[in-house]
Parts: sequence; C-alpha cells; structure tokens
Amino acid sequence: MTEVEAFDPALLPDGLVVRSARPVAGGSANPVWWCELDDGREVVVKVARETQPDLSEIEAEGLAALSAQGGLATPRVVTFSPRALVLEAVGTGELPPGDARFWADAGRAVARLHAVRSERFGWQRDGWLGRFRQRNTWDADGHRFFAENRILSFLDKPGAEAALDADDRAGLERVCAKLRELVPDTGASLTHGDLWRNNLIAGNAGEPVFIDPAVSYVWPEVDVAMMLFEGDVPDSFFAAYQELRPLHPDWREHARILHLREWLSMVATFGPDPERVPKIRAVIRDYA
Repeated sequence: MTEVEAFDPALLPDGLVVRSARPVAGGSANPVWWCELDDGREVVVKVARETQPDLSEIEAEGLAALSAQGGLATPRVVTFSPRALVLEAVGTGELPPGDARFWADAGRAVARLHAVRSERFGWQRDGWLGRFRQRNTWDADGHRFFAENRILSFLDKPGAEAALDADDRAGLERVCAKLRELVPDTGASLTHGDLWRNNLIAGNAGEPVFIDPAVSYVWPEVDVAMMLFEGDVPDSFFAAYQELRPLHPDWREHARILHLREWLSMVATFGPDPERVPKIRAVIRDYA
C-alpha cells in the first residue's frame, strides 16, 4: 500500500480534493498528513479515530482560543469534518530547531499565554488528550481538579489496569490526597495542555508555532513541566519564561508529580511498559 493509498480522502470535508499526501512524523495518537490540494494549496490534515467524533471541532476551538486569547502563533484552521481537521501548512512541518533564540521566543510566548487567568479550573467542554477524553468540569479547587481529572481519571482504562497493580493504584490515591502539600496552588491560567517539544514547529519566518493542544485553565506549571518531559529543550526557554513569569523555586521537583498525568495517559494507551511504569512507581515511592 502506498502512502497516498493509505490516506482516505473520503474523510475530508466536502469540496476538498487531494492531489498528493505524505505522512508527517509524529501523530502517535492520530495520523497526520501533509497534503497538496488540487488548487495548489498545501495543508496539514489530522485524522481522528472513529471513537473521537468531535476531536476536530474541539481542537479547532482550542487553537482559536490559544491564538485569540493567549496570543500564541497557531496554524490557521482551514476547515474540519467529524473525522478530519484541515490546517494551513506552516513552515516545513519539521521538529523545532535547537537554536536559543527560537526557544527563548517560545518561552516568552508561553509566559504571555499564562497571563490569561480564570477564577476556576477547567474548560467549557471536555476535550481530548491523545486517545482519551480529558475531563474539564469546572472546579474552584485546583488540587481536586488535577487529582480527579488529570491523574485518577486514567486508572479505569484497560491499558492502565493491565500496567498497574493494586499497590500502584493505592499509591497514586495517596499522592492525590497529599497534593496540597506537594504542589503549590498558583491559580488557573490558560494552558496549551500538551506542551511537549514536538508540539512546537518552526513557522515560515522561523517563529515558534504551537500545535496539537489540549486546552484548559489549570496551573501554569503543567505546561512548563511538559517541556521537561522528553528533554532536549534548551535552558533558554525556561530563562526567557522566567523573565516574564518567575517560577516557584521548586518547580522542577513539582514537575515529577505533574508528569504523572502524561505517564498515566501513555500506559492507558499502550499498556505495560518497562520505562513508563517504573517512573510512575518512583513518584509513588518518593511522594506517597
């Protein structure tokens, strides 16, 4: 099967005709394609799974909020259908460069985003994080919101049930019970929500462009912690962020606890894993 044959044009909104398509690196949860339309335009198409009928609409809303409210550079939404989100093609679609200026610009952009505040945690509708619903029910209590909607919500997923035993589950519940002692309540900011390094690309002028959000109002440290998740983010990002928005002195320690959300979403998706499960257990050992 060729790459173009693997792309299903029937998922596109009416009126769009694809001349050629090639897969884009990444897309572990949903396939992504770089397409040339019959009118010569280049677009990026993100294809949702059948179980995510509103993913495209929700992601389009999230990108619009990050741009209009938070001032982030995001790809323009061309159109969407129940199974496909069509975005303008930005830059080359490749991973971000390693130069300090790019990352410093990104750090300041995220700090400005986090200046958009809310009295409550959550969002006007539930979203998606990878293949799973991200519960965003409004809550004035940030610790309760994070515990219930960003940690414990993954424990009933088949992949997590296969990866974690009863001691693990009890340990995670103890961490959640102690969350007020472990992570400071810095209030609710507008966040990208899935801000790891591969969700930044270089735009046409080399500027940082933000993609694939899971938007909500939550602690700003959630976004900053995600930039540590896979490493390889230069210190210039964090230094520039702190020029505008100083972080708690222990923010890197808090990041280990905040990373539970991502580790749990991954084991929920992929099941037992020799790298991810030990990291979850290390957090339980150190903080429960």
